[in-house]
Amino acid sequence: MAGNRRHVLVIEDDPDTAEQVAGCLSSSGYTVDLASDGDEGLARGRSARYAVMTVDRLLPRIDGIEVIRRLRADGIVTPTLIVSALGEVDDRVRGLRAGGDDYLVKPFALAELLARVDSLARRSGTVLKETTLRAGDLELDLLTRTASRKGRVIELLPKEFQLLAYLVRHAGEVVPRAMLLQHVWDLHFDPMTNVIDVYVGRLRRKVDGGGAYPLLHTVRGVGFCLRAPD
Repeated sequence: MAGNRRHVLVIEDDPDTAEQVAGCLSSSGYTVDLASDGDEGLARGRSARYAVMTVDRLLPRIDGIEVIRRLRADGIVTPTLIVSALGEVDDRVRGLRAGGDDYLVKPFALAELLARVDSLARRSGTVLKETTLRAGDLELDLLTRTASRKGRVIELLPKEFQLLAYLVRHAGEVVPRAMLLQHVWDLHFDPMTNVIDVYVGRLRRKVDGGGAYPLLHTVRGVGFCLRAPD
């Protein structure tokens, strides 16, 4: 389903810049929501459907690039304009590879920002948001955050759902523990914890218990693989 074509999320920690951007977009007919840090931006981006998001690169709490990565990992494909004082080629390439759709270097003219948002909003009408993930007889609804196997509803905690969704997105691949720690728990080091094993154990009982075949497999010394039979 496409987002509201006149609803824009602006994630910007500088109050003056946020006010100017919001004023420019509002005067051009957009409804604007503001987020002042990465945590708030991520929550808003996950909870509402937007035509476009503008995301500052250097945000408090979670940087803009990571906000985009996490939204893309959740299946949220809202067209995104990265706004940043970092304008080198490598900076722009990194932003676009993380899932950004356009890149605008500060300082910028409001007229140019508006033109770029307009362009992305037109695209937004044709972009569909991924709402369902499937692997074998397992189905995950990303909107309601629910899981089921052959109609049997599986009750999952938020982190269990996030872990399962990540494994389903990488179905058939061996996912190392380090990758799960980074993308599900936002840990960029191994804290010598068995948290992943605990959560995978819970998922096995909930997802594979009573299932026609096991989906979750351990690859000893490496990580885990969610695999459905051919």
